[in-house]
Amino acid sequence: MISVAVDAYGGDHAPQEVIKGIEFALRENSDLFVYLVGKEGELKGFIKGFEDSFRKRINIVDAPQVVRMSDKPSQALRLKNSSMAVGINLVKEGKADAFMTAGNSGAAMALAMFTLGRIKGVSRPAIATLLPTLEGQMLMLDVGANVDCKPQHLLEFSIMGYVYAKHVAGIDNPRVAVLSNGSEPGKGNQLTLSSYDLLSKSRLNFIGNIEGDEIYKGRADVVVCDGFVGNVVLKVSESIPDLIIEFLKEEIKRSFWYKIGFLLAKPAFRVLKSKTDYSSFGGAPLLGVRGSCIISHGRSNGVAIKNAILKAVKFSKEKVNDKIESAMEGCFVLKELKGAVRT
Repeated sequence: MISVAVDAYGGDHAPQEVIKGIEFALRENSDLFVYLVGKEGELKGFIKGFEDSFRKRINIVDAPQVVRMSDKPSQALRLKNSSMAVGINLVKEGKADAFMTAGNSGAAMALAMFTLGRIKGVSRPAIATLLPTLEGQMLMLDVGANVDCKPQHLLEFSIMGYVYAKHVAGIDNPRVAVLSNGSEPGKGNQLTLSSYDLLSKSRLNFIGNIEGDEIYKGRADVVVCDGFVGNVVLKVSESIPDLIIEFLKEEIKRSFWYKIGFLLAKPAFRVLKSKTDYSSFGGAPLLGVRGSCIISHGRSNGVAIKNAILKAVKFSKEKVNDKIESAMEGCFVLKELKGAVRT
């Protein structure tokens, strides 16, 4: 049985949607045990209506404090009894196999680094997320943990992303690329130019630079960039499906025949929405810390929470951290690059 500590008060719609997600996850995975972390008195009332078999697989852990979305990481570190801090500490103590939150991502990263520490060879943990492509999925990192990066950080991201894509996403020999403003080796800023040189010397399946318009065509399986660029790409990507739907709704109002056409094409639009819906991808793993930590979108609904919890289960079962540490020891890095990785 895999146990996941869930931050009951993380996210815009907590704790109601978090509770829904837990119920969905328990129903879907009979080997799941949940540490429900938060205000004990309130949470007892929320799970009162659960089936007996579900309640037996839940242990409420009291944590009276809440990390708000507006809190700075330094503020979160001072809240020792927050649902986020207590949940991560359960992983450190070995009681929980993984931690999941839809709360403040910066705070979650700071607490995870401070409490769990980093994997040997990793200087900067990174937030990774799966995004849809015409070929299936691709993994992008970093999408928000590190706004300023050095070339060796992108090398680390590449190694961690390769391991995750291979063992969790199930992609054989993932293709790794650097996000740049041109596909040629000489294009980009100093970070991308130096990163290109560094990754070219690694044993990774490095295919070079990739431009923004190629990301969703499926040319690469792992795309690395600094957290500033990655977060902008992620937020723009999330907004496009809703924008398309809104444009269509406005145009449909202009003509009776447009309305007929929309009704006929409605099944296709449902498929489009399902393929681009953030909730279907669950949460983003924080790669590089000594422990399984999944960060879900702040506006996550019950389905997104469920998928994030199940992703935490798979991350733990696949022992991704052990595989990352092995890779950082030299499986994919030439000897002359080992020093750079540990910088």
